[in-house]
Amino acid sequence: MKIAFLTASCMLKDHPDARVDYWEHDLEMAELGPACAAADIPLDVWIWDDPAFDPAVYDAIIIGTTWDYMEKPEAFDAALGRFASQSRLLNPLKTVRWNMRKTYLQDLAASGARTIPTVWGDRADAGTIAAAFDQIGADQIVIKPVLGAGAWRQARLRRGEALPPADQLPPAECMIQPFLPAVIEEGEYSFLFFNRQFSHCALKRAKAGDYRIQSSYGGHEVTHSPQPEDIARARAVLDHIEGELLYARVDMLRGLDGELAVIEVELIEPYLYPEQGKGMGEVFARALKDILGR
Repeated sequence: MKIAFLTASCMLKDHPDARVDYWEHDLEMAELGPACAAADIPLDVWIWDDPAFDPAVYDAIIIGTTWDYMEKPEAFDAALGRFASQSRLLNPLKTVRWNMRKTYLQDLAASGARTIPTVWGDRADAGTIAAAFDQIGADQIVIKPVLGAGAWRQARLRRGEALPPADQLPPAECMIQPFLPAVIEEGEYSFLFFNRQFSHCALKRAKAGDYRIQSSYGGHEVTHSPQPEDIARARAVLDHIEGELLYARVDMLRGLDGELAVIEVELIEPYLYPEQGKGMGEVFARALKDILGR
């Protein structure tokens, strides 16, 4: 079978617009590539918006490190629709479209998942932000775009502080949440599942003086061995999501009540933390073979 793994030009180290964390793509492929090749399902890496990419050639297309999609969402959505009409998209198009907008958290909360209290707004303007402080009842908030990833155009704000410049705030719809001290004091947990089976967990911590846990902001990850009940909490989140899931990353943070709550569920292009999941390539390959019926 022919399998495509989609990335973005910004994830290639020799590209002029390479991201500062481009190397995460290399780490991920160093784990996935050999394992899938050994399982007789080798991965061909393609830039998702390369005109030369022909989806019809492939039996399945995996959405991988496509980490520029939030900057051109309409083109990305159109491309995924085209790919899904000519091949098998993993994860499925319906799931991806639902997960692209963080309003999916509303659905999870309505179905009973424990989530972070959130205020939703059409614009990240002064009025929306001022009202959010009162609605949430917090003196520190985090403002995020509804369509975004990797802390892109995300801001932390204390009550009474001046707003950041507009180009540092969400460009359109926003979500506003209380700042949770646990992100600094404890860190954020990422539970990785392949075909809904637990693989490994990474604990992500911010650098001193920051709250963002992404490596592009100086954050780092360590291997974490979660308690069975914490794995069960993360898996229970996936029980609220229908359909096949080649991969799923459940990001959880301890709330003010001391309980783990969902901060994100990544079903589009999550970084899989291969350094914290040695051998996870084999787990991934098995999951892919099972889904493809090999």
